[in-house]
Amino acid sequence: MVAVRPAILLLALLLLAAQKDSRAPGPDYFEAKVLPVLHKANCEGCHNPGGVAAGTRFRFPEGELSKEEWARFGLSLHTLINRTDPSQSILVNKPTKRVVHAGGRRITPGSADESILRVWIDYLASNTKPADKFEIAERRGERKPVLRRLTNTQYNNTVRDLLGDDTRVADQFPPEDFVNGFRNQFQSQSVSPMLAESYTIGAEKLAKSAFRGGDTRGLVPCKDATPACGAKFIKQFGQRAFRRPLSQNEETRYLKLWITGGAAMVVEGMLQSPNFLLRTENGADPSWRPYETASRLSYALWNSMPDAELFRAAVAGELSTPDGLEKQARRMIRHPRARTTIDEFTAEWMRFDRLEGAVKERASFPMYTPELAVAMTEEARKLVEHLVWDNANFMELYSADYAFISTPLAKLYGLPAPAAEFARTNLPKETERSGVLGQALLLAATAKPAETSPTARGLFVREQFLCQEVPQPPPGVNANLPLNSREKPMTNRERLGVHLANESCASCHTLIDPIGFGFEKFDAVGQRREKLKITFTPERKDKGKTETIYLDFDTSGHVAGAPDSAFRSPRELGTILAGNTQCQQCVVKQLFRYYQGRMEKAGDAAVIRRSFDDFKKSGFHFQELMVSLLRWSIFPPQS
Repeated sequence: MVAVRPAILLLALLLLAAQKDSRAPGPDYFEAKVLPVLHKANCEGCHNPGGVAAGTRFRFPEGELSKEEWARFGLSLHTLINRTDPSQSILVNKPTKRVVHAGGRRITPGSADESILRVWIDYLASNTKPADKFEIAERRGERKPVLRRLTNTQYNNTVRDLLGDDTRVADQFPPEDFVNGFRNQFQSQSVSPMLAESYTIGAEKLAKSAFRGGDTRGLVPCKDATPACGAKFIKQFGQRAFRRPLSQNEETRYLKLWITGGAAMVVEGMLQSPNFLLRTENGADPSWRPYETASRLSYALWNSMPDAELFRAAVAGELSTPDGLEKQARRMIRHPRARTTIDEFTAEWMRFDRLEGAVKERASFPMYTPELAVAMTEEARKLVEHLVWDNANFMELYSADYAFISTPLAKLYGLPAPAAEFARTNLPKETERSGVLGQALLLAATAKPAETSPTARGLFVREQFLCQEVPQPPPGVNANLPLNSREKPMTNRERLGVHLANESCASCHTLIDPIGFGFEKFDAVGQRREKLKITFTPERKDKGKTETIYLDFDTSGHVAGAPDSAFRSPRELGTILAGNTQCQQCVVKQLFRYYQGRMEKAGDAAVIRRSFDDFKKSGFHFQELMVSLLRWSIFPPQS
């Protein structure tokens, strides 16, 4: 045996201690070491304020964080630690799937990533004074300036109310993209060169049309061409076009246009101004705030500019109080324009566009026509109209045992023809339909040309009705399913089993496929069927024969993360969603996104909460939600 000198032994012990200390967490350890591991595992894909795991104790904060804030977030994870036995902490056992984890295995057991996470867990377990619950909220009362471009719909409506022109020139503008489920989200409202050119062409057409044959629409308040008349016109028309009073400098500049080219040139110039095309919220000039509030009300409820009464209320200071604002909101909700706005909200929320572009296999679905597709969207629109304007319980959107159908839809559903087109019709229990979940709109829009897609249907429910973001599939993943064969015919549930066998796929598909399986008795156009029909046709007519196979469905499904959520049909799921708090809150969030033109943030929590409380107390009357959201958004609650 070789003797070890004391000095060498001491050095070895010191090196070992130093090595151990180098692994000990310091102020920057979480951000430098642990956070990259969590990012690599894509934990924030589900554990974010809008994700499928938003309701759990582990939730990533929004926005850019400072070093101090990341450190506080790391310390807040002590709630996921077992102090008595750190190895049993869910912070490590869930992502490694040692315990049940809906997100699947995100970190490989025994890997270096797990070792880094365990170091942090040991640190948290030994910390005798853990951090309090971590929250990042916007400073109370802080309001950031916002610029929102008029959408194409708002542009059309505004020039209609401003000029009396209903030619809808913006229908020729570049179409808008869906972001956060809607077309009016301001972070996507850039002005491309093509759109800028469209604004120029549109302004020219509108100005020329307004004064073709003289001032037949009575836009100019005086009948002479003097500068005094021009100044009066500019002041009055400009306030309506810009939705606020003009500054002295603006009046002077537009008077020069009047002198050069008259009223038509002034109108053309104003319609190309950012002051017309954009609307501000919390702008730099406090004197404009009442007018900004008027615009927020009018574009939320009418998708158009304020009317004379709303301008009057702004000037009188009535919009500076919650009660005054609510009075105007209720008046505006009674106007037919509010119905048109809810129609557009419905069309975007339910994604009518997906059905408008859907193609179905003609041989399998000869009854599917463009006219039938229009009837499908009209059925959904009629249900929402009834729930909103008849002050019904809006959660019947999911659980209604009645529908508003046309004769072709009745035939598709296997029901007697309605008493009148789109008349209210009861849905017998055996149809297994209820609310929007049983409508052909959803069933056809979330299906492929020839077959259903449980994945697409489950994803639609998660995103549209639970407001949960499901992470995108990893790049390069093969999404193709096994083909059916005579030797081994399979249902979609069996074919989708390949997703569950692949760890990277299973983490998301376990969240969405089990929802979609409950819709499998409804084919790619929304017809009910008892069995899956698979037809095998020989490649050559002179060899073999056509064979048809029928398979039984297993329509058992569940909503992972929701208690008592097992179901076997759209009707059973509708009952579950109607009583589900997260689904009820999602209605609030969807209208918030549409009104505000953006996703909700941490600082909006109080607004969402108070609006939901009002919505619930009203018996889920949607008109009350409309008023409440505007009230609390413009006059935020103090807590």
